[in-house]
Amino acid sequence: MSDTRPLVIGTRGSPLAMAQAKEAQARLIAALACDPGRLTLRPFTTTGDVIQDRALAEAGGKGLFTKELDAALLDGRIDLAVHSAKDLPTFLPEGIIIAGYLPREDVRDVLISPVADSLAALPPGTVVGTASPRRQALVLRARPDLKIGLLRGNVGRRLQKIERGEAGATLLALAGLKRLGMESQATQIFSTDEMLPAVGQGAIAITVRTDDALLRDAIARLSHPETEAALTLERAFLAVLDGSCRTPIAGHAQVENGTIGFRGLVLRPDGTDSVDIACEGAVTEAAEIGRQAGYDIKARLPSGMLQA
Repeated sequence: MSDTRPLVIGTRGSPLAMAQAKEAQARLIAALACDPGRLTLRPFTTTGDVIQDRALAEAGGKGLFTKELDAALLDGRIDLAVHSAKDLPTFLPEGIIIAGYLPREDVRDVLISPVADSLAALPPGTVVGTASPRRQALVLRARPDLKIGLLRGNVGRRLQKIERGEAGATLLALAGLKRLGMESQATQIFSTDEMLPAVGQGAIAITVRTDDALLRDAIARLSHPETEAALTLERAFLAVLDGSCRTPIAGHAQVENGTIGFRGLVLRPDGTDSVDIACEGAVTEAAEIGRQAGYDIKARLPSGMLQA
């Protein structure tokens, strides 16, 4: 990057979001070989952070975690934004592009519970707190005798709510716990066979203005190739399904020896029905593999599986 302008990095203000932004900041400083004072962080409180009394689907969807950052990016208050990739809406606002991804963390989900050491051991009727339709559907598919309760908030707040007994268990992303140094809080770590993760889970995405060619190129150079390929496939899959926040959709792509493999899943919210797909191909064809997986699974969905 040939210019020496100061750069402002936008982020949500939660402890996890700040940890992710600081990781991005450190990698950018190293990649650009620049003075640390040139890249500053600016935290924002998003609408999604403020709304805690209902599920995101009822309040407007995933864009609630990004719209304030998008507005700041487009009007020049920030130069780039750091996001949890799974929080990004399927389609970004005009003028904004994902410029790159940091190396992906562990994609697995974990159970946190003071009353049992596993999902299977939870007493019948236990309330599992979550705001994720995917996690709700996967829990009910495995344990239809459990109850689901709404549990929102950042990682620390959710753990406090569990400690207070507001729910008997909750599910969180292991990636977030690791980034906060809190992985010891996990009661059970699920395999991806048991709990297929959300599209983008564990990945950090960096967005910039589409017309900022210098910054786009700089971030592209530090983007992690395997993570970028995986997320390209996963997001192409999601774009075909165009699922809302009400739709339980899971998808995970992984690169190994020049091949990219993918598993996708769509469920009914109560876990009583599901359609899955598994496929693989060349890494260079990631986007097309994702699209074809989306078309394949969409053609096999029973009526009403994709919630409006």
